[in-house]
Amino acid sequence: MCYRVQPLRLPQLQMALDLYRKTGHARVKPAPDPPKDAYPGSKLPLIAPGDEQQLVAVEDTWGFPSPKQPSRRIFNTRLDTALKEQRGDYGMWADPISQGRCLIPVRSFYEAWTRPSKERPSAHSQVQFSLAGFKFFLLAGIRQDGLCSIITTTPNAAVNQFHNRMPLVLGPGESSIWLSPNFADLADRSGINLTYAVEKE
Repeated sequence: MCYRVQPLRLPQLQMALDLYRKTGHARVKPAPDPPKDAYPGSKLPLIAPGDEQQLVAVEDTWGFPSPKQPSRRIFNTRLDTALKEQRGDYGMWADPISQGRCLIPVRSFYEAWTRPSKERPSAHSQVQFSLAGFKFFLLAGIRQDGLCSIITTTPNAAVNQFHNRMPLVLGPGESSIWLSPNFADLADRSGINLTYAVEKE
């Protein structure tokens, strides 16, 4: 369950998107201040299809209100659950997964180390994951009415040793697939090369 990420700032994202439109390549300039982590309830800068499907940078609040407990935020969305609701045209994820798929640029994401292990430093250990060879990368997300959620799927080998779910990390060239009708093909993340480090308490 991903409840902590290190996102890009909105001005950084806007500059990267402007550069991508001009050159076909996105680069992120360093921010003047150290990066800050985001948690559910925070504003997350993201990329979404705008008018005529042109990509735009926007900022949404991370987390949807729970139908049963409106004060509680649902900040992750299981891909399998969203697909089931889409097929049945019911549930809170049916419309966002059909019409609100988006891209969430991050430098890293964190997972709690919940798998039993003698090597776990403490009961509250966090593991930071990044995409090997990239300063930032994209997570699959969904959005609706100013709110967003991170899509999760079955973990690959890197994450599975620590946690039983992972964000749907998009590799090079996969952002267009996530925004296309064939997005369900991305459920298998076994080929994504993640690096990780256990956070020191």
